[in-house]
Amino acid sequence: MLSALYVRDIVLIDALDLSLSGGLMVLTGETGAGKSILLDALALALGGRGDQALVRVGQDKGVVTAMFEIAPDHPVFALLHESGIETESGIILRRVQYADGRTKAFINDQPVSARLLHDAGRLLVEIHGQHDERALTDPASHRSLLDAFGQLLEEAEAVRQSYRALSEAQSALDHQLAKVERARAEEDYARHVVDEIDQFGPQLNEEDQLAERRSLLQQLEKAADDVRDADEVLNGADAPAGQLAVLARRLERKSGADGSLFGGLLAELDATLDALGRASDALETIKRQMAFDPNELEEVEERLFALRALARKHDVSTVELAAVRDKYAGELSLLQSGEEELAGLREAVAAAEKGYHSAAARLSGKREKAAAALGKAVMAELPDLKLGSARFLVDQEVDNSRISVDGYDQIGFVVQTNPGTRPGPIMKVASGGELSRLLLALKVVLAEKGSAPVLIFDEIDTGVGGAVADAVGRRLARLADKVQVLTITHAPQVAARADQHMLIEKSGDGKGKSVRTSVQTLADGARDEEVARMLAGATITAEARAAAKRLIAEVG
Repeated sequence: MLSALYVRDIVLIDALDLSLSGGLMVLTGETGAGKSILLDALALALGGRGDQALVRVGQDKGVVTAMFEIAPDHPVFALLHESGIETESGIILRRVQYADGRTKAFINDQPVSARLLHDAGRLLVEIHGQHDERALTDPASHRSLLDAFGQLLEEAEAVRQSYRALSEAQSALDHQLAKVERARAEEDYARHVVDEIDQFGPQLNEEDQLAERRSLLQQLEKAADDVRDADEVLNGADAPAGQLAVLARRLERKSGADGSLFGGLLAELDATLDALGRASDALETIKRQMAFDPNELEEVEERLFALRALARKHDVSTVELAAVRDKYAGELSLLQSGEEELAGLREAVAAAEKGYHSAAARLSGKREKAAAALGKAVMAELPDLKLGSARFLVDQEVDNSRISVDGYDQIGFVVQTNPGTRPGPIMKVASGGELSRLLLALKVVLAEKGSAPVLIFDEIDTGVGGAVADAVGRRLARLADKVQVLTITHAPQVAARADQHMLIEKSGDGKGKSVRTSVQTLADGARDEEVARMLAGATITAEARAAAKRLIAEVG
């Protein structure tokens, strides 16, 4: 419930502190006393459009604070939690309007956007008046109101869940289709890459091996002349080994005569011949290494350069070519497995779609019954409200092919105010007085099944009196058994039923320079006097006072 309202420097209100009770609260006063100002102030705190004209003349800002005591399971707490505002019970909405047009919004003293303040306000308070376009007049809310009335929340949630399941299944299918399409579009290139690398057949560390072989072959090619010269020296006609061998044999023949003279020399000659033999063997090894195919260097270079070109083509090192090949081979494999996965995903979509249509059809059928019951219940309220010739209808448009989170149905509340006229949306068809009473009838029916905790009715009894005003009062009292109701009224039949009666008055400062609006809660005697004024007009007679007491006693 709205437990308190504090207003500072808004239009004619300089300072107003209201403590509010539950049940039916009635606000009365002379025309022009400022009842609309009070509603404008509350609307500002609820996130309504700001207006610098709301600031009291001579002040730099106006402030409105609305305090609420709300059940902990109310949806507003989920909204605030999502926005990072934690609270356990009480909620305080505050709006500051500056004279330069700026506004600031606060919830529980935390700065918030005007949008969040507006969304929270809509959940807490519904304002219904002759020119109001919120709450019941908003077609976007009609489907949820019908579901609440028909107790179809579980069925509606089943549709939402099946819709989400279908959306997720379709999203998975679309994602896989996109992957397969990309793979299919690149299939030819992937096959080309795999075939190209497979045909080339790069080996592990092949670049290093080819580079080493190329370097060796280049060295051998450059050393060919030196090898021939060395061969001529060691093995040619003038090779020292032959001459030294002849010398050694001649000295050996003489060694018998004078062995001690040539012994040392023969030993050195033998060592030299052995060294020349080893040098000749080393040269033979080199000659065997140089006995390569003359085309081998060209082949090694061609392979090495081709390997490096292939790596550059794919912007990788030569050792990463295997990974490139595996990547594209994987894409080809994915294409095949992806095609197989598509079949399963299509089956999942079909199953989810079947589940959605089953839930949506079940909900649509129950909505049809709930629509008929709601129409009948509202129609039962209309005769007493002097709307006996009007017809209230719930327009249900069913599209069995429609896939949405809300199911098949588009729901709208329409009214036919007079026989022979075409039904239309409440806001467009009903006049100001008719609109207020239609909304009252509808709220009475929906009171426990789709109402904000606070309802405000602005002069819904305009243009009616007697039995009709009494009917309005009785229905407001019935509503007040379920939720907190604040009504601005000129009807004594309504005021007499108040649990809290507030009088709004406008007074001057005695100097003719300024006026101010004030609100006071009336005690029993003052309340009798106000109801008597409403009955009698400008001059309050004893008969009016007696009638007021009698009226309050009869309805109390």
